[in-house]
Amino acid sequence: MANYKILYNPKSNNKQGKTAAQAVTKLIKGEEYEYIDWLSITDRNQFFNALDENDKIILCGGDGTLNHFINDVDTDALKNDVYLYAVGTGNDFVTSIGGDTETLIHINEYLVNLPTVTVKQKDYKFINGVGFGIDGYCCEVGDAQKEKSDKPVNYTSIAIKGLLFHFQPVNAVVTVDGKVERFKKVWIAPTMYGTCYGGGMFPTPDQKRGEGKVSTMLFFGKGRLKTLSVFPSIFKGEHVQHTDMVRIFTGKSVTVKFDRPTALQIDGETIKNVTEYSVKFN
Repeated sequence: MANYKILYNPKSNNKQGKTAAQAVTKLIKGEEYEYIDWLSITDRNQFFNALDENDKIILCGGDGTLNHFINDVDTDALKNDVYLYAVGTGNDFVTSIGGDTETLIHINEYLVNLPTVTVKQKDYKFINGVGFGIDGYCCEVGDAQKEKSDKPVNYTSIAIKGLLFHFQPVNAVVTVDGKVERFKKVWIAPTMYGTCYGGGMFPTPDQKRGEGKVSTMLFFGKGRLKTLSVFPSIFKGEHVQHTDMVRIFTGKSVTVKFDRPTALQIDGETIKNVTEYSVKFN
């Protein structure tokens, strides 16, 4: 009989993480289990080192929970089986691997050899992507709304208003494996390890997870109305057909510099006032 440690993030799923996680018991009927508040574990590596090798982990949450997990735990040294029960709001990781939110997904293979992004002299691993530009702006505005209300955040609405009125495009310098490119009027410049982020956007539809490379997409050069008219096609990956305003680069090392501070997001977690990020594989 397996002993499951069910780790839940009470802040996920619009602060309904604990309630949502309780549904996982229908998938492990007859097994022993224990619910543990992920945020209550102060030393997470010590927690995992103390587990019996037969213990199994069920991580309940979304992309943000996964991001905290890979950055707070030495995932390359995990000895226990880890499963994801996706109860987040976006669940882009699950989408990117063709998974199902109604089942347990064994994720150990996805937790190793991850890329690292350096922001403000601090390193973070990421499992989906790094967003810079209108996507970071959307996360910043969404976070502010979450502080004021428990209502679900409408990121699509935030993006539309940002493109029409509030977000100011930037100039960018992009360096991929040593090759430098310059762009004006940049609206978005994400670097992806998976294929999708932001609740189902596919900025780099041909990106392959696990091949030791990332893909960086630049959406640039046009005014607000033209950009807004093309932007929704990113949800199907069809924006890449607009080669006059979309460029994609693939490599092992990427640096993106903006000419003014802008919010950045890493797997949906926001960092404000960023002018540069660098991605590499260790």
